[in-house]
Amino acid sequence: MAVRFSRAWPWVRPVYALVGPFVDLRSLVFGLQAGGGPAASAMPRARDRGAPPTCGESEGGGRADARTGSEFVLYRIVGNDLWPRHRVGQSRENVAWILEHEPELAGCEKRWVVNRIVDPGEEEAILRLLEGAGQPYVHIPFRWDEYRAVGWDVCGGPPEYAPGTRGFRQLSELMQGRVLMRLYRHKNNYVMNNNGARNAALRDGRGRAEWVLPWDGNCFVTREAWSEIVEGVRARPERPYHIVPMARITRNEDLLNDGFRPEALEEPQVVFRRDAQESFDEAFCYGRRPKVELLWRLGVTGPWDDWPQEPWDLDFPAFAAEAGCYTECGWVARLFSGRADQEVSKGDEAFQSRGLARIEAVGAMLERVDELAFDEGRDRLALRVFNEDRLSDESLAQSLREPLLAYADEALGRGPFSVVDKTTLPPSGDVHDYWHPAPYYWPHPLRIPGLPYVMRDGERVPGTRLYEPESDRYDRTRLQRLFDDGLVLAMAHHATGDKRYGEHAARLVRRWFLDADTAMHPHLEYAQVRRGHNRNRGSSSGLIEFKDLYYFLDGARLLLRGGVLGESDRAGLENWMGRYLDWLRTSPQGLDERASQNNHGTYYDLQVASIGAFLGEWKVVRETLRDSRSRILGQFAPDGSLPEELARTTSAHYECFTIQGSIHLARLAESVGEDLWSFEGPEGQGLRRGMEWLLAYMGKPWPYQQIDAFDEERFYPILFTYREKYGEPPVDLDAAPTPGGIKPVFFPHDGIPPFWQYTLRSDS
Repeated sequence: MAVRFSRAWPWVRPVYALVGPFVDLRSLVFGLQAGGGPAASAMPRARDRGAPPTCGESEGGGRADARTGSEFVLYRIVGNDLWPRHRVGQSRENVAWILEHEPELAGCEKRWVVNRIVDPGEEEAILRLLEGAGQPYVHIPFRWDEYRAVGWDVCGGPPEYAPGTRGFRQLSELMQGRVLMRLYRHKNNYVMNNNGARNAALRDGRGRAEWVLPWDGNCFVTREAWSEIVEGVRARPERPYHIVPMARITRNEDLLNDGFRPEALEEPQVVFRRDAQESFDEAFCYGRRPKVELLWRLGVTGPWDDWPQEPWDLDFPAFAAEAGCYTECGWVARLFSGRADQEVSKGDEAFQSRGLARIEAVGAMLERVDELAFDEGRDRLALRVFNEDRLSDESLAQSLREPLLAYADEALGRGPFSVVDKTTLPPSGDVHDYWHPAPYYWPHPLRIPGLPYVMRDGERVPGTRLYEPESDRYDRTRLQRLFDDGLVLAMAHHATGDKRYGEHAARLVRRWFLDADTAMHPHLEYAQVRRGHNRNRGSSSGLIEFKDLYYFLDGARLLLRGGVLGESDRAGLENWMGRYLDWLRTSPQGLDERASQNNHGTYYDLQVASIGAFLGEWKVVRETLRDSRSRILGQFAPDGSLPEELARTTSAHYECFTIQGSIHLARLAESVGEDLWSFEGPEGQGLRRGMEWLLAYMGKPWPYQQIDAFDEERFYPILFTYREKYGEPPVDLDAAPTPGGIKPVFFPHDGIPPFWQYTLRSDS
């Protein structure tokens, strides 16, 4: 298939002639990774729309009505500095340099757009520069309340390429960055406001001049360049658009030399006649073709015609009614960005460098804005799953006091626990390593070499059932006692002030996590081991054995707030959790668990977000909750069911278990100001519909496979949560008791925290 090249971008032709017969140029230019991610050759391109229309006299129209002011009005749009793409202070320095050195442009009024600058000091300095020079401007302020209302564009890309998925991990670094930029699109559009500011300039300029130039803030026009532009525009006034190629400059001082005329090879600027029909599409964000989208609509040819539409990109636009109604004229300079390695160079090096730097810069900028918008003043010791008000609710305390204290009294007689108490050693030989066999893998009866185990879903190997005597050989039962007893003892201490409960809970924490002789190493490398498999290391699925850490950390918060755990305990526990979090996020087991599309992925998110909140790692929390939305898109069917869980032999268990995990994650999200309760995918996928689908079977026969006995009361915590968040479910249900009439402690595998009633807002 032929490839077209615009005369304004001649570097493309010789590069293609050299390498085109041997490699896919698009893969070279755009970083598409062979053997990983979508194939470049399969992606649509703008050129696939066919040749752009030609402009007839009736299509282009005539000159606009008599103008009301100048012949031209030039707007420079000044926005946020984006390090490392630009130097810090680069935007302000560009304004100062233009004000000092750019000549008067005949017939042109100069104006500015000061566009949502986040740093108030930089914004004030730029406004002072403009006012001191008598330069008029449009001011678009950055408003924190508006920014906080902006969400993620989670539905913009296929779930199989969401961060953390196996598809994402196969992508090149550049393509991974583009996936992230799609997620950030709405935030990017608010902060950078690229096309929004261009359109503001168009709106302001159409009443001031016949020709409007809504240009980037780093554009500089020499006297000679201006003469070429004016000559070109006046020669074809019937054309509503004039395309002005741009030249990247590495030494601004060269622009002061008479006769300086660099090659203008870069993405152009656009001149609009004031009655031109088109404007910029504000859905397209900075760094992902915001201006090129208009060039596509107008049929302006260039290398962008061969750029692929990647799976996370917005669709190519159709040709506009005024497509083809343009001419090319003159040139404009782009001032030096402060980064020589990203400016003019041979081949594709600078193009790639700019692309990566732009992604890095936008990401860093938006992360910093998120920190300022959401993180300041957050209390790391605020409870994340249990309800603060409910813990102080006297009426609820009375109804639950007796079972709570009975459980706490039993816990006083157990522990403290440690991984060093197990009676067998892990494959490492280190007693401090957590150790537990894979529960559903049984020795193969035929002893076939290379296949020492056979999978029996839902049937547990002896020693892997909680609380059975043989479980003493491993660590799983002790771990569960730590989580459950630790929480309940902390709650009992909070409710009564009885030091016995608090002191014993503190002993549990210290012996498992802090004391050198008994502490667990902060990893799960030997969780769910199959001997003879994977070098005798555990599987990614073993990470779910720490699933209840989220509520244990709420118990630890109560102990810290009550002074039972001191500052040295806090420092030690944070150190342990920080090292474990790093292992979760970087180890092969952790990465594989993150990529799981069933309950394992949900409980991985719950662990990571819980630890992040405990440590004040709010960026980790934000990213985890962002990606949990992508997980919902891939996990829930449009009807609300969970296909991965329905395929299990104990499907009722896994449906309830996964919904419970999503509920806990939604409560944690709510505690940090995020809303998973109302999130829905394009086909209605979401937690609400998932709960409705499940509750429709409450009190009715379960129509899918369930080989174990199933506790029907597990529906109640889900029902009460639904009522709290959405009202009565749209299903036929028998009259239900109040939450206080349901048992407070379920079996740990059910995914319901002890004394779950304290997670609700009310007892109804």
